[in-house]
Amino acid sequence: MLPERTDVLIVGAGPTGLAAALTLARRGVEVTLVDQREEPAVTSRAAVVHAYTLELLDRLGAGAPLVARGLRSARFNVRDRDRVLVNVPFDRLPTRHPYALLVSQSVTEEVLTEQLAAVGVRVLRPYRLTGLHHDGDGAVARFDGGTVRARWVIGADGIHSTVRELTGIPFTGPAGSEEAFVLADVRVDSTLSRDSASIFLARGGPLVWAPLPDGRVRLVATVADPPVEPDVAYLQRLLDERGPRRRPDRVREVLWSSRFRLHHRVAETFRAGPVLLAGDAGHVHSPAGGQGMNLGICDAVDLGETLADVLAGAPETRLDEYAARRRPLAQEVAGFADRLTRLATVPPAARPARDTLLRLVSVLPPVRHRIALRLSGLNQRRSARTAVPGNRTGG
Repeated sequence: MLPERTDVLIVGAGPTGLAAALTLARRGVEVTLVDQREEPAVTSRAAVVHAYTLELLDRLGAGAPLVARGLRSARFNVRDRDRVLVNVPFDRLPTRHPYALLVSQSVTEEVLTEQLAAVGVRVLRPYRLTGLHHDGDGAVARFDGGTVRARWVIGADGIHSTVRELTGIPFTGPAGSEEAFVLADVRVDSTLSRDSASIFLARGGPLVWAPLPDGRVRLVATVADPPVEPDVAYLQRLLDERGPRRRPDRVREVLWSSRFRLHHRVAETFRAGPVLLAGDAGHVHSPAGGQGMNLGICDAVDLGETLADVLAGAPETRLDEYAARRRPLAQEVAGFADRLTRLATVPPAARPARDTLLRLVSVLPPVRHRIALRLSGLNQRRSARTAVPGNRTGG
């Protein structure tokens, strides 16, 4: 049952909402977390948790149990069919997690939900938000099962955020930025190493190949007109066209598959009075590079710590600073993902020059290290607050 009042209402129980709720609960804040789905999703888009995200999850007690359920990737490869153009090593990163953790988003959500339950918070389902307005005392949220007055509301309800729409925050992006993607978990016969993920740069668009626990492989590809449920034959054609050529992969089984479309968009502000945005409610971009869920969790921890400080007596301007920090990061990540897509889709005449340039980059250790810092999210240490309790100077 919904409470009549709460300090913080979080709408959306994906990784972002769960991480925000856990951050606040561990700071002793009264938090209510709701979701419109009857059950958590068992399939999911994201399949990688990067080093900086794991550092933040360690603060919440969720890092170790998640690592135990994932597969560690020592490197990330940029490939053109059989050629490795750039090898990005993670094993020398300045972190306790010198790897990328390959794990389904649904498992990440399970771990965060378990940690929330341990501190006495559960997800309230299914409640669909139908109205939201705010006044001098906070906000009033109407659901199809009741009304909640909250001092603060966090919109973590994804791309089609009802919180964002009801608040009237514009969600804008460049014209013509829509992309269509195929997403699948498969079992394949492959000679590719299971200790690394790869992105294949192909004329038709990038193809991400990422191993997961239990012998599965996650495939993500930009395509022009994907089918509703890509089957073995369709995914085999994608691998034949974009994957290894000399020793091609063979798809044995499709465990699940889907398609989705998205525009590259960023909210014009991450705060409107007592309403705050985090995760996909504030930014949407290509999944190339595996940045979306990671950025959302980083938003959540930053916002949770900031909001806990404000509830403890810090000035509300701290929340404006949160919005000012996170929006440029979202724009930068969107641009980074777009550059990966454009690298993949250069015209055939320009591909030799592109490949030569990338191979030159690959022999420069400082450049590879910078790329690893960027992919891992560790570059955010300098630009994001995400302070631990008692340390207000940043991560």
